[in-house]
Amino acid sequence: YRQGAPALLMGRVDLQPTETQMKKLIPLALLACAATLSLPAAAQFAKPEDAIKYREAVMTVQGFHLGRLFAMAQGKIPFDAKVAASDAGVLADVTRLAWTAFLPGTDKGKTRAKPDIWTEQAKFKEAADKMQAEVAKLDAAAKTGNLDNIKAAVGPVGQSCKACHDNFRKD
Repeated sequence: YRQGAPALLMGRVDLQPTETQMKKLIPLALLACAATLSLPAAAQFAKPEDAIKYREAVMTVQGFHLGRLFAMAQGKIPFDAKVAASDAGVLADVTRLAWTAFLPGTDKGKTRAKPDIWTEQAKFKEAADKMQAEVAKLDAAAKTGNLDNIKAAVGPVGQSCKACHDNFRKD
């Protein structure tokens, strides 16, 4: 039946979407989700303390997953290719999150962030971009399931973390 007003009135309408309709609908739904998730970072935090807690939580998650990858690379825990790939994947996703929480006004209060983050924003962004690039390499290495590839990639990630902490974190 052709689906139109007469078919609808006669009760002969198939309300199941066709495969073509679904193929058109899915990208639109994803676009709507992406638009919702890309709200300005400032709108995500009611108070500066919320942004500080958020970025500290992100750093904790990063530390957990990177720590386990380091432990595998150093032979401190058994190598598990699936766990390594999962940890690297989580790390790749999570490393993009913290940077949105370094907003104006979040340099005050209980934070270890140095004021240099806000006075040297280009340098801070460069450090963040470097870390994300190194984490992307680690993620690719972990997907190979090869411990030697992970060993080669995990060191530069640690170095990028250390460089950022040395320059932008209070001790």
